Amino acid sequence: MTARIHYLQHVPFEGIGYIETWARENNYRLTATRFYQDDTLPEISTVDWVVVLGGPMGVYDENKYPWLAKEKQWLKGAIDSGKIVIGICLGAQLIAEILGGKVLSNGRKEIGWFPVWLTEAGKKTEILKDIPPSFMAFHWHQDTFQLPGDAIHLMRSEVCPNQAFLYKERVLALQFHLEVTEETIHQLIDHCKDELIGDNYIQTAEEIIDQKHLIPQCNGHLKRILDSLAKI
Repeated sequence: MTARIHYLQHVPFEGIGYIETWARENNYRLTATRFYQDDTLPEISTVDWVVVLGGPMGVYDENKYPWLAKEKQWLKGAIDSGKIVIGICLGAQLIAEILGGKVLSNGRKEIGWFPVWLTEAGKKTEILKDIPPSFMAFHWHQDTFQLPGDAIHLMRSEVCPNQAFLYKERVLALQFHLEVTEETIHQLIDHCKDELIGDNYIQTAEEIIDQKHLIPQCNGHLKRILDSLAKI
């Protein structure tokens, strides 16, 4: 039976990027709930993997985005059902909150290409066994999360201590974007360029685009992680 990946998309300019390539290459079936189009959520039993994407809203913005409450409830069901769940940026924050970790402002935005480091626990985690101890990742966030109970702290950056965690071997939260492509970079810049203000951890649009040669490395790291999750 063909495995089924369902992704949750919050805004049109933050798509699944390289994950679509990986899914096609591995004959996974892709479906989506696009909340900005008022799509409905599927029955949890009809999906095997869930990918929760990013967005400019916060996990606490339920009054402005009422579908957030339904999304959280559905995600909790997916996690409790033992699905493989991957959260990216906002998606990682949603997972953290669902599992009991507080989501709050990081104090400083982190936008552009900055290094992340594996923690000692991360270096011993099976899904990261082929990932280097430090690498450049693409970031675009201000909020961060506290680690939920029983979560394994996987990665950190200089300005954001909690960059990734793993929960019960099947739930992965990534604050940064390994799924990045040239298209997703340009879309983020086009829609969120007002955030590109001067700061040590906010790069200019030109600096971001000039480092697009880092995209294949990010995708390669994500491929190794997805390949490992697929073996569970």
